[in-house]
Amino acid sequence: MDFSEPPEFVDLAAKTSAFIESRVVPLEADQRWTAHGPTEDLRHELNGLARTAGLFAPHAPKAYGGLGLGPLGCSFVFEAAGYSILGPVALHCAAPDEGNTHLLDVVATETQKETYLKPLSLGARSCFCMTEPDGAGSDPSQLRTTATWNGETYVIDGRKWLITGAQGAEFCIIMARMSGGPEDGRATMFLSSMDATGIVLERQMDTLDSSFAGGHWVVSFQGLEVPPEAILGTVGEGFAHAQVRLAPARLTHCMRWLGAARRAHDVARDYAASRLAFGQVIGEHEGVGFMLADNEMDIHLSRLVIRHTAWLLEHGNIATTESSMAKVICSEAIWRIVDRSMQILGGAGITREHPVERIFRDVRGFRIYDGPSEVHRWSLARKSLKQAQGGVAT
Repeated sequence: MDFSEPPEFVDLAAKTSAFIESRVVPLEADQRWTAHGPTEDLRHELNGLARTAGLFAPHAPKAYGGLGLGPLGCSFVFEAAGYSILGPVALHCAAPDEGNTHLLDVVATETQKETYLKPLSLGARSCFCMTEPDGAGSDPSQLRTTATWNGETYVIDGRKWLITGAQGAEFCIIMARMSGGPEDGRATMFLSSMDATGIVLERQMDTLDSSFAGGHWVVSFQGLEVPPEAILGTVGEGFAHAQVRLAPARLTHCMRWLGAARRAHDVARDYAASRLAFGQVIGEHEGVGFMLADNEMDIHLSRLVIRHTAWLLEHGNIATTESSMAKVICSEAIWRIVDRSMQILGGAGITREHPVERIFRDVRGFRIYDGPSEVHRWSLARKSLKQAQGGVAT
């Protein structure tokens, strides 16, 4: 086993860290960072800074202007970018665009890559439309949005919600259930421009987080017509293709949020080293010192889990089980880190005098999206029981 850190990734992470602290952190006070995420104007400014620094789209294929990093390289750079919640937006490696980039790179046809992946890699935004208010969520088998063949096009009808980045996205990836025909009832993914007739942005949702460009929306598809060439992948294999996106995307969330948690810890640590109470700095009181120690251990644990899973993905392993474990371990560890950091800061922690309050609100959702902890535990338990019963866990 080789636990050495590749020098090229260490250097790129250091370059990213310097960029985040010098160019991105100062913009955290910008009024263009709204309750529904950074405005397009702020996003474009941040993207321009990242391009100038040579750090734009680290995950995107080199053929389309990205740095072409694999999962392991991303684990270094994404954590460094996440030190500011605006960092992934600046580098254009935030969700959902980062996950959609990977999905298109693996599944799309060459024509689809030119039409969708190329502009996405160069700075366009996208959205992934799967979650539904009365259907698909933690259980995607309850998908209700339908795609019906009318002899010339597929007609898509349905309603989605919590669609991140819908406002301002140039295109969307839609998960729909086939209605009629030999693939009746099976899920398929479709591509569509967001300005197509039949796509309605119903309303923007108010949520705890504020880090995603475009916010979160309720989106309906009302007789949206798409041609056969809009199918992403194979008819009826939508759920299988979605795994191409979901397993790595769980891990990249861990990477980015670990950076944010490390920022919260650093703020709390510095405060604990200078704030006096009862005759000494508060970090020397065990009640606070132990929280700092627990943070250090959770950061270390999360990083090891992330890099191990990234290494598996880098070497061609689908790592479904490992990414599921990583999502639970990291989302819960990251929450503990940020929660402890707020506690250490005391009254100051609940104010916006420090970035911890905003990080606190943003990371809470991570234990829910991309599969709640309970769903991952349920899935992992099923695999464990299957092994005990003599089956093969998948």
